[in-house]
Amino acid sequence: MRGSASPRMPGCVSVVAVKRFFGGFFLGLLFAALALVILVVAAVRFGGSRTPSVAANSTLVLHLEGDLPEQPPIDLPIPFLAERQAPSIVETWKLLRNAAADTRIKAIVLEPRDLGIGWAKLEELRADIVNFKKSGKPVYAYLRGAGTREYYLATAADRIYMSPEDLLDVKGLRAELMFVKGTLDKIGVQMEFQHVGKYKDAPDMFTKTSSSPETREVINGVLDQFYGDLINTIAEGRKKHPTDIRAVIDRGPFLGKAALADGLVDSLNYEDQVFDQLKNLLKYETEKIEGYDYGRVPAPSGVEGSTKIALLVGQGDITRGGTNDGPGADGITASGMIKLIRQVRDDDSIKGVILRVDSPGGDGIASDDILHEAKLLSMKKPTVISMSDLAASGGYFIAMTGDPVVAYRNTETGSIGVFFGKVNLRGLYDKIGMNREILKRGHFADIDTTTAPLNDEQRAKVQAEIEIFYKGFVERVAEGRKRKYEDMEALAQGRVWTGAQAKLNGLVDEIGGIDRAVEMVKQRAKIAASDKIKLVPYPPRRTWMQVLLDRDADLPSLDSWVDRRAEARMETKLAELTGGLPLHSLLHGALAQGGILRLMPYRIDIR
Repeated sequence: MRGSASPRMPGCVSVVAVKRFFGGFFLGLLFAALALVILVVAAVRFGGSRTPSVAANSTLVLHLEGDLPEQPPIDLPIPFLAERQAPSIVETWKLLRNAAADTRIKAIVLEPRDLGIGWAKLEELRADIVNFKKSGKPVYAYLRGAGTREYYLATAADRIYMSPEDLLDVKGLRAELMFVKGTLDKIGVQMEFQHVGKYKDAPDMFTKTSSSPETREVINGVLDQFYGDLINTIAEGRKKHPTDIRAVIDRGPFLGKAALADGLVDSLNYEDQVFDQLKNLLKYETEKIEGYDYGRVPAPSGVEGSTKIALLVGQGDITRGGTNDGPGADGITASGMIKLIRQVRDDDSIKGVILRVDSPGGDGIASDDILHEAKLLSMKKPTVISMSDLAASGGYFIAMTGDPVVAYRNTETGSIGVFFGKVNLRGLYDKIGMNREILKRGHFADIDTTTAPLNDEQRAKVQAEIEIFYKGFVERVAEGRKRKYEDMEALAQGRVWTGAQAKLNGLVDEIGGIDRAVEMVKQRAKIAASDKIKLVPYPPRRTWMQVLLDRDADLPSLDSWVDRRAEARMETKLAELTGGLPLHSLLHGALAQGGILRLMPYRIDIR
């Protein structure tokens, strides 16, 4: 009958729906194939391009922007995309060493902007620039919209420039702590935590509305350390007394004329005028070469030797990961890191290892697996630990191989403690009219359910287990540092220490960066101090084609892609409910997976 609806049996799918599904499926395949063809053509067209040439009188223009990771990024075949990729810290270290020895490089113009790195990496970069200056070649810094990080780096230069109308946003440092309990209460979400250590206060952002006295004690200590280092570094670079610099910074931020009047910059000029002044200093014309291009130029003769030292990098949250995670996976996965460690251990050409750690920690069991493998590596090859911005909690734990530990003054480390966390969504489910029933076998089968809070018996069991984890953590630290348990437990309690504080307390051995780590591993490997070495990064920089062809790569399935799309939609909805705060900023990495964690108690972002 016209206008009537055709009856459908439950579970039936209409022909139109099937056509739409297959139409969309094949259209997606077509777009994927076209994208692959474009990438292959780009790789053939640009991937085989010749090594950039360096003119006889060249100025290296070093744009440092955004995050400079510890692991090298994947090589992209399209030049304008590749040039936007930030080099890794060790690539920048190598580039500056090469430029110092390269007779074709006559000067550096440093242009830092919107740096997203921590204060330990800034120490490394600044020290590398100071080492470059020992070659007798000038370094000019040109600032655009610079903040404190960019200015800190620029103070290593011989002269600092900014444009006349620009703003130098240097006004001191601050730490901001976020507490979201009130937001979670409004949407019916409860975060439950058990912890050991009075400073292990990661849960506070979810369970309190303001900081505890212990948190304020630690954060104020970190601020004092960072600010004192900032003042002394600026005073040294600008040849002023620290007291005068403190007074100057209290007047910030500065427009161009004020920055010049207070001696923070040497001249107000535009970029082309900076290069004109450099030409007048050198008394000849120079050709510019960008850092990205120079990074692809082979090292000058005599800079590198044939003796290989591995720079084994662990960066990011520590998680168990998937079985097929390969080296270079996002974060530090136990399976991926173990594969990498074994690769280094079994390579007879590697004579020593620098284990470079940049991690706030994460999963307790994954951390233990990695430490076990790192100890086996240490038994076979001379090893030194080098800490970057973060080596805290699980990041500190995996450094406890018993080998010497080197940190920067502003490394955030320690945080020896553990906690258990889980989310209770019962209130949210009630608000949206959703119900989940639990049928269980086993007394504690529902201990980690998201539909109910912990009861007293469950809470007691969790507390007993994390206390065992905590004792094991402190025992591993005492063993690795060759100290008594009681001495290490007094320094534990989940407290975060700066590198300088950690050195005073015996948690690290020396203050320094990559250069000092190289010196120490050469000593341990009985390599002559005068011998040149080749620092080999693990994981290495890989091309996009290598990633696609990697048999160990855990490529996403259609199901996991759909799951991520659903998760993204849920995050968007939660962000609307939490005033724009995305879920991943609340539950990052290992914390989102729950369980017993060796994780830094908070993310410190000092600006």
